[in-house]
Amino acid sequence: MTNKPELLLPAGDMESVKAAVLNGADAVYLGAKLFSARQNAANFDKTHLAEAVRYAKVRGVKVYQTLNTLLFDRELSTAARVIADGCEAGIDAFIVQDWGVVSLIRSISSDVRIHGSTQMSVHTKKGAEALLSMGLSRVVLSRELSLAEISQIAKSVPIETEVFVHGALCMSMSGQCYISGMIGGRSGNRGSCAGTCRLPFSHRRNKEDYDLSLKDLCALSHLEELSAAGVTSFKIEGRMKRPEYVAACAQVYRAKLDGGTADETLLRDVFARSGFTDGYLTGKRGAAMFGVRSRDDVVRATPKLLRSLEHSYQSEKGRIPLSFSLSVQKDMPVSLSGTDVDGNTAVCQSDPPEIAREKAFSVEAGERILKKLGGTIFVPDQIHVSCDDGLMVPVSKLNELRRSVCEAIEEQRGVIPPVKIHRPEPVEENKKPVKRTSGKEPFLFARFESISQVPFSQMEHIGLFSLPFLEVAAHIDVLKPYGSRLLIELPRMMASREDEVEQTLKMLHEQGLSRVVCENIAHVRMANDLGMEPAGGVFLNVTNSESARMLCEMGVSHVTLSFEIAAQDAVRINVPVPCGAVVYGYLPLMLVRNCPVQAKTGCASCDGWPTLTDRRNTPFYVMCRRPYGAEILNGTPLWMADRMQELSSLSYGLLYFTREDMQTCASVIRAYCQKTSSEQPYTRGLYYRSV
Repeated sequence: MTNKPELLLPAGDMESVKAAVLNGADAVYLGAKLFSARQNAANFDKTHLAEAVRYAKVRGVKVYQTLNTLLFDRELSTAARVIADGCEAGIDAFIVQDWGVVSLIRSISSDVRIHGSTQMSVHTKKGAEALLSMGLSRVVLSRELSLAEISQIAKSVPIETEVFVHGALCMSMSGQCYISGMIGGRSGNRGSCAGTCRLPFSHRRNKEDYDLSLKDLCALSHLEELSAAGVTSFKIEGRMKRPEYVAACAQVYRAKLDGGTADETLLRDVFARSGFTDGYLTGKRGAAMFGVRSRDDVVRATPKLLRSLEHSYQSEKGRIPLSFSLSVQKDMPVSLSGTDVDGNTAVCQSDPPEIAREKAFSVEAGERILKKLGGTIFVPDQIHVSCDDGLMVPVSKLNELRRSVCEAIEEQRGVIPPVKIHRPEPVEENKKPVKRTSGKEPFLFARFESISQVPFSQMEHIGLFSLPFLEVAAHIDVLKPYGSRLLIELPRMMASREDEVEQTLKMLHEQGLSRVVCENIAHVRMANDLGMEPAGGVFLNVTNSESARMLCEMGVSHVTLSFEIAAQDAVRINVPVPCGAVVYGYLPLMLVRNCPVQAKTGCASCDGWPTLTDRRNTPFYVMCRRPYGAEILNGTPLWMADRMQELSSLSYGLLYFTREDMQTCASVIRAYCQKTSSEQPYTRGLYYRSV
């Protein structure tokens, strides 16, 4: 491979760090005890983090710390301590989801590198450009992308790209899944995903169907193409997996990267779900991508196989090139110097050589002895031996010199310089609700899926409203009179279609419209590039004041909070622009590129609003957005009309209309004006639950 990407392995505990490092990882990623997207892994406290960093970096392996969950204001001061601990341990980068955490890290250290997590949902060129402009050094691209889409980003934006090549695939785009939090109070965006998509869901009301469960990814046959595309890092998923899994993945992918024989069978034996898929990479999405973990999958990981994999990380394996220079001169101390690949040097000496009585010491003998580096972190590189004739050096002396040089250089390698930090002022939690409306109730902001839903007779009760960009384009003449109140909603999934979205948006701007609902960081970049006004949508996942302020610095004029924030936290968000929250709607719980209905029965079976049902026959609606993916909606609407007083410090309440007809929309608007209770089944969402 002309461009040889980094091999990045997961580590949920110290044993997994060893399994990764001793089987060929170039880097490992791991989480602290707090604020990691795999909170159920063992993870690392401050002491064990420092131990893991030293172990890896002595052996030439980088360490990236995951800090990739959404935070609330009350957690920011604790997060600052976690960041400082990581910097003091000497980590190489933080992997981050929350926009506010980016700001927090920069307030603590301007030197440490920041990688944008796949939880940021970056899947287009403008998304990568946005992260680059924010000072991030790497973007972890969404797993839904094809080889061509990855290549376009990697080749056109001067930012490092990290791509998943193996492991579990989420049904939803990462960072856009709310189903685990909504159903069970365990949010994937907060690091506690319950794996809800692995449970039975069916388009045909069959409790044996698993219509949201995807096979694991295996990109072993595509590494050459990804390398040619310019990808920086090949990432393997699995911080919740056992060390034997980490060892197997490291062995197979290391062998492939090094041009050796790589057997996918080992990967299948250690963990699979009905085999593997590369459907996103090839663009062949559909039913073949779905699968579950069967009994046959489980029994393939035999005790013999697991013992063999465990053995692979029980003893040291050399990986650091070490050069030696040995001098054996008459009447001079025997001198051995060593220099590793990073320039660390040590010199050790012993007594002068003796006169040989039998066989004299030779260059060949010296080289043979110095190459014996088994059981150390080193492998022999260049060896130079200089010796006078007729001398003798005991083998035990040379072995002792070699060991002393190795120990001295390993000790030097173990001195890990901390990342330079300064201590910022403590982050203070805002204890009181922020008053923004001068005693007035929040105004209503209505989001419609179609112009046919808009009750224009009720518009005096609505402050702002939004429609998807294609609806606006199709009905521009009708909507122009409302231009000052209308916001254009861009599609959340734009893979391979960003240019056409931008062209349509540019046309609407030329028609006099200027306000854009941004649900992805790429949208903010696009709006700014066109000279339009970006407003932060709910799917930017704002849950703290730092995140809101960070978006304001990018020019965002409004901030809609994530619906995974509790009401008591929402009213304390402090931001200098209008700030609101979703107060009604069938909430979108998943954003998918591989529609489960299309995969199961084809598009012809859609009757407008197809449903999935879970094992309790609870319905979830599928909203088609072809060619921009699909969304899976909660089956019960959020209702807060009778609790709006509790959100009175917010600037606006967002009515998120999707499947309602015009009459229902009008009725809901009236109910929110009158603050009445719902007579139909409803949910309060997560406003009174903790995730």
